[in-house]
Amino acid sequence: MSPDFTVAVIVAIVTAATPILIAALGELVVEKSGVLNLGVEGMMLIGAVTAFVVSVTTGIPALGALAAMAAAAASSLIFAYLTLTLTANQVATGLALTIFGTGVSALAGASFVGITTPGFTSIFPAALANDPFWRVLFGYSPIVYASLALTLGVWWFLKHSRAGLVLRAVGENDASAHSIGYPVLKVRYLAVLFGGAMAGLGGSFYSLVLTPMWAERLTAGRGWIAIALVVFASWRPGRLLLGAYLFGAVITLELQAKAAGWSFLAPEFLTALPYLATILVLALISGRTRTRSAAPACLGKPFRATA
Repeated sequence: MSPDFTVAVIVAIVTAATPILIAALGELVVEKSGVLNLGVEGMMLIGAVTAFVVSVTTGIPALGALAAMAAAAASSLIFAYLTLTLTANQVATGLALTIFGTGVSALAGASFVGITTPGFTSIFPAALANDPFWRVLFGYSPIVYASLALTLGVWWFLKHSRAGLVLRAVGENDASAHSIGYPVLKVRYLAVLFGGAMAGLGGSFYSLVLTPMWAERLTAGRGWIAIALVVFASWRPGRLLLGAYLFGAVITLELQAKAAGWSFLAPEFLTALPYLATILVLALISGRTRTRSAAPACLGKPFRATA
């Protein structure tokens, strides 16, 4: 295996893993607060189409990424209002949000199909970003480096900050947290907003970096992988980073196999490979008592304040 090929594979793995990692970080914070939002895929699509439309209109990819975060966070407010204020079923509402996001993104992007946008470029000099060897460190878009910083930030927030302690307390025992004066609903609203913003940023990576153009269902179900990844990582940011790169490797294997023309594997099997890996991982860990005990105790349960 040549060094150039090794570098190309590493770059492909990092690129494939980044949007999944960002979306999963947001979902991890949401679930740590005791809320289960299955609408990640829908929010990613809303973020993807918003980022693309704003980037094409203004010519500023960074503004497109910020707009994607804002649009996805706004859509997450719909979920938050229905599930936290009106105590609607979180699973059903999350699925409805995915359907909503799929439809809205298809409608909003219909007139932008076939148009391309410059998208993000590396923040480092071209001599480093395009070098056959050094691009393994310097050849990425700013969102890739932001994903690593976000992983570190979420880890520190949950483990070492007072606000993170409050959030974890709300997720573990909302009634006790409420009884000592913590604003349970406010904490969960903020967590859902953060999760929506991260899903939007992850979605923007597809339309601004991976494929700087718009197509329906551009995220190709990666939001579901992000949700499964949170369980796979046992709600730990460090494991989430490793898991995202593992799934990135599986996705890259699919692309490399297609490029190499492996005729002994059906194209449909290669396309389904990342999702089959997701199902396999969840099946293997579903019976582990340790994994079940790592989940926040109030995950998915509605909160009704009492005096």
